[in-house]
Amino acid sequence: MKTYKPTSKSRRHMTTLPYKELLSGDAPHKPLLAKKNSQGGRNAFGRITTRHQGGGHKRRLRVVDFSYNKKNIPAKIETIEYDPFRSAFIALALYRDGERRYVIVPKEMKVGSTFVVGEDAPLSIGNRMPLGKIPVGTFIYNIELSPGAGASLVRSAGNFAEVVAHDAGYAQVKLPSTEIRKISDLCSANIGAVGNEEYNLVVIGKAGRSRWMGIRPTVRGSAMNPVDHPHGGGEGKQGRGLRRAKSAWGKPTGKGQKTRTPKKYSNVFIVSRRKVGKKRKA
Repeated sequence: MKTYKPTSKSRRHMTTLPYKELLSGDAPHKPLLAKKNSQGGRNAFGRITTRHQGGGHKRRLRVVDFSYNKKNIPAKIETIEYDPFRSAFIALALYRDGERRYVIVPKEMKVGSTFVVGEDAPLSIGNRMPLGKIPVGTFIYNIELSPGAGASLVRSAGNFAEVVAHDAGYAQVKLPSTEIRKISDLCSANIGAVGNEEYNLVVIGKAGRSRWMGIRPTVRGSAMNPVDHPHGGGEGKQGRGLRRAKSAWGKPTGKGQKTRTPKKYSNVFIVSRRKVGKKRKA
């Protein structure tokens, strides 16, 4: 981590990643850039559907490949770059047929490393293959939930899942949340763990830096009035006055409470529920 001289109170504890050491220093590949307008957390009707979003620096979208539909064609890592829309680093991969695509880069891969996608790919870092071909105990990332749909799980910096069992056409995968879930053996995943594992050690240091990142302030429910939040009100600083914490809309939230929809369609695939709160052990 990169630290700074304490020229101000906020600067004293602020840290950043040493990007010059971690990245290759190349400019983004222009054909894989796209325009992305800021929505400020609002939907098509202009209503806020995700709070605490808005403002921030202007960003250009990198078109990252999660489908990995180029099978049995070796690819070489040309650059390792920063992506403003995700915590993980991305790599520009040059396939042997001449096509270039952005991919999530795993921890051990450097510029010049190679990978391949296919059922008969070797069991090495960065390669992608069906879960049925991956042995128990292997760390994986970029996991599909249905065959051919593209990677949707375990894509953030430093994350990895583990294959813990194979049974009746399904692989049992332990996710970063500690949940163990059944996923079809026909779904694909990459071998290894996502890079930039020090991302969670970054100390933002000041409110302004959050605003640069497009993150707006969060107000505690206990600091509000009763009309605005179930935790609000009281003379002076008060506890929430409720046995269980609630959101602004009265739904259970945090503090080890179960918030999953009771009849969710994917409940049949959950082998072991995730552990929350103080009980959680990775």
